[in-house]
Amino acid sequence: MRKIAVINQKGGVGKTTTTANLGAAMARAGKRVLLIDFDPQGHLTLHYGAEVAPDQPSVYDVLTASIPIADVALSVRENVTLVPADVDLAGVETELVSVTGREVLLREALDLFEGSYDVMLIDCPPSLGILTINALVAAEEVLIPLQAHFFGLQGLSKLLETVTLVRQRINPNLTVTGIALCMHESATRLAGEVVEDLQNFLESSRGTSNAWANARICKTSIRRNIKLAESCSFGQTVFDYAPKSNGAVDYTRLATEILEDIIITPVSSPTAPTRDATEAKARPKTKTDAVEVPSVAQASHARKASRATEALREPKVASAVEAAGTADTPESARSDAAAASA
Repeated sequence: MRKIAVINQKGGVGKTTTTANLGAAMARAGKRVLLIDFDPQGHLTLHYGAEVAPDQPSVYDVLTASIPIADVALSVRENVTLVPADVDLAGVETELVSVTGREVLLREALDLFEGSYDVMLIDCPPSLGILTINALVAAEEVLIPLQAHFFGLQGLSKLLETVTLVRQRINPNLTVTGIALCMHESATRLAGEVVEDLQNFLESSRGTSNAWANARICKTSIRRNIKLAESCSFGQTVFDYAPKSNGAVDYTRLATEILEDIIITPVSSPTAPTRDATEAKARPKTKTDAVEVPSVAQASHARKASRATEALREPKVASAVEAAGTADTPESARSDAAAASA
């Protein structure tokens, strides 16, 4: 089974729309698809016309009460099974703060799930917290929906740094499959500049050990199409609502492209930790190398891009991977540090 996390910590870029319609397109192609709604907003669940009743278990119960995924999963379309979510999922980060191994709960639940599927798609929340870490640990591939705007590039470095941390410490098989351009307006100059800079960045990573060394911008871009926005309000995929629309055509092509792509053999994946590596982990952690994402400092955007580029060169990610297993600094230690600095 291919395990794909659909992720971007920036909201409103088309994650849920892509997960819902890409999954539907794959199901129409004869693939058995498992969809996991991992966003507390529960929009993927609503997109398929489902709703979690007060006494109905959801993915929240999978994480907090060890309920098997088989007892939560719903058959929502032919060849499509959905693990639903609701607003209760928002409390998971607080409830799991003291749980050992909280980063691998989803992966462990999936290991016990006996369902037979060809593709799993996880709709991730717009954040880099414990839910996103769980999704990255459970997945093997990362698909990044991206709107070709300046702020879309700005957040990409933080996302790639988080992927790098998860790959190094928990899931060495994790790779970035590609970037899907959503709500794309190819005729605009800005979109062209962003795509060009992004392509140059990906090309510069070829042959490296980065998780995105073999990533590419998907050939199929998802055009801005009102039918995609309308369909979810009816609890339908675009194939149910407007099967001949541009949105349906684009997601069919994107599904074909991803299914036909023999995805990525991981390049120089990290090996099992050696004794030296284990000892190194015990020493104080140093700042990880920053992931440098190209800016779009061109034309009238030069001043904005110049300011943001500095932030991109040294991203600071409050990663759940870094926070795992560490305790708050004691008050006495903070006082000693303050006295020393004085």
